[in-house]
Amino acid sequence: MLPSLATAVLLAVLSPAPATAAGPVCAAPTVPGAERQLAACLSDLTTAGTVATGHTDPADWAGLTSAGARNPRGVPGIQIDGYFPDTSTGNTTRGWHHDAQFVLRLPERWNGGLVVAGSPGVREQYANDFAISDWVLAQGYAFAATDKGNVGATFYRDGARPGDAIVEWNQRVTQLTRAARAAVTQRYGHRPRHTYAAGLSNGGYLVRWQLENHPELYDGGVDWEGTLWHPDEPQLLTFLPPALRAYPGPAPGFAPESAFLRDYHYRVYWDLTQRIYREELDPGYDGPAEAGTPFCASGTPACDADYDYASRPAQVRAAIARIALTGRIQRPLITLHGTLDSLLPITLDSDVYARMVRDRHRDRLFRYYRIEGGNHVDGLYDLHPDRLRPILPCFRSAFTALTAWTGRRTAPPPSHTVARPASGDLANTCAL
Repeated sequence: MLPSLATAVLLAVLSPAPATAAGPVCAAPTVPGAERQLAACLSDLTTAGTVATGHTDPADWAGLTSAGARNPRGVPGIQIDGYFPDTSTGNTTRGWHHDAQFVLRLPERWNGGLVVAGSPGVREQYANDFAISDWVLAQGYAFAATDKGNVGATFYRDGARPGDAIVEWNQRVTQLTRAARAAVTQRYGHRPRHTYAAGLSNGGYLVRWQLENHPELYDGGVDWEGTLWHPDEPQLLTFLPPALRAYPGPAPGFAPESAFLRDYHYRVYWDLTQRIYREELDPGYDGPAEAGTPFCASGTPACDADYDYASRPAQVRAAIARIALTGRIQRPLITLHGTLDSLLPITLDSDVYARMVRDRHRDRLFRYYRIEGGNHVDGLYDLHPDRLRPILPCFRSAFTALTAWTGRRTAPPPSHTVARPASGDLANTCAL
C-alpha cells in the first residue's frame, strides 16, 4: 500500500536526487557529444542492484508502479551517467547541477537491441528505471534515458520563448538516441539491429513525436498514455480548467467511473499541471506572476481555473504548434491508455490521437489498446485494487508484441479494449 502516495509523487518531482556512489571504474565507450560522463562496471544494472549502489534514485520513480510488480534482477554490465552541454541547472543528480543528464546501461549479454526513453512528468533520468529499464535489460537490450533537458515544477524557466522547454524535450531524446546508438556500436562492435522508443505520460508523447519526425532512428515504439499536444485538438489547457472549475463536481470529459479518483487528482495533479504547463505555453496569462495562484477559486483574477484557451492570443496556439503531434507516424507504434485515466482522460487524449493516425492513413503502422480500469499511475492500484488495474504488465506485453511485429513480421492483435480480469495477478499479467 502507498498511504503517502501524494507526498511521494510530489517529492519525486521536486526533490533533488542523492549523490550517486562511484562504483568500480571500468573501460566504457565514449558517448558522442557528452560534456561529461562517468562509467561504472556493476554486478547488477537493475534497480535490485542500483538502489544499493546509488546508481538510481527511487524517489524519481515513486508512485509510477504498483507495489506488487515483480521485476527481474541480476543483469551485470556497464552504466554510464553523464550530461550533454546545456545552460539550465535544475537537475542536481551527483551534485552536478546540470540539465540534459542521461543514463546509458550496457548489459554484458546483449541481444542486439537498444531501448531509448524520456522521463515522464518533469522527473529526472532514472524515472523509467523500474517500469522500463529493469525488464528490457533482462531481455538483453541496452537502455538509455534522458531527463529531457529540464526538470522539476519550474521547468518552464528554461528557454527564451513559450514552448522552448518542451521543444528541448524532443531534441534531447533525438540527441541521446544518436549518441546511444554510437556508444552501443563502440561497445559491442556493430550497430544495434533494432532501436525502440518507449515511455509513459510525457515519455509517451516523446515516443509519438520521435516516430513522426525521426523514423530513421527507430524500428518502432510503445506509447504508454502519452500526452497529446495540438493547437486544434483537446489538450491539457482545454480540459484541465473546466475540471478545476467543476470540482468537487464531475469533471467534463473524464470517465464518470473515475469519480472516486477526483479528489486525489485535484490535489496532486490537476492544479499543479495546469499552472506549470500554462506558464510554459502562455506566460502572459497572469502577467508578471509565475505559474498562477495555487488552488485559486474561480473568479480570482488570473485564476487558472478560469483559463479559456479559445480566447487566448494567436501566439499561444503558435507555441503549441511548435510541439504539436500530427498522427503521421512513420514506424510501428503501439499505444496503451487506461479507461480510468484521471489526468489525461482517454476520450480527450489517446482516442483523439488514434483518430489523427487514421486520418493520416497510418492504420497499418498502429495498434491501440484501451486498458479497462487503467489509471495514469499504477501506484494508485494499491489503494483501489478492486477498481483499477496496473498498466505495467500490459506495457510488457505490448513491447513483446512490437518486437515480434518489427522482427518476425508477426502482426499484433487488432486494436481493442483489453478487459479487466475479475481475478488473478493483475500486477504482473496482461494478455492483449
